[in-house]
Amino acid sequence: MKIFYNGDPREVQSTTLDSLLVELGLEGQAVATAVNGDFVPRSLRTQQCLNEEDRIEVVAPMQGG
Repeated sequence: MKIFYNGDPREVQSTTLDSLLVELGLEGQAVATAVNGDFVPRSLRTQQCLNEEDRIEVVAPMQGG
C-alpha cells in the first residue's frame, strides 16, 4: 500500500503502525509517531491500523544544548 513516510511516498506491506516500524528497521528505538497528524503513543501502535495514503510521521528525540 502507498503511504507517506515523513513526507515521502513509500510502498509498504505493513497494516499497523507497529509493524511499519519493524518494516522500516525502527523497532525498539525511542521515537514519537503520528498518523495523519494525530500523535500515537507507543502503547497503541499495535492497534493503529494503516490505510492507503496515510501520512506517517516518525521523529527521534534530539539532544543538544
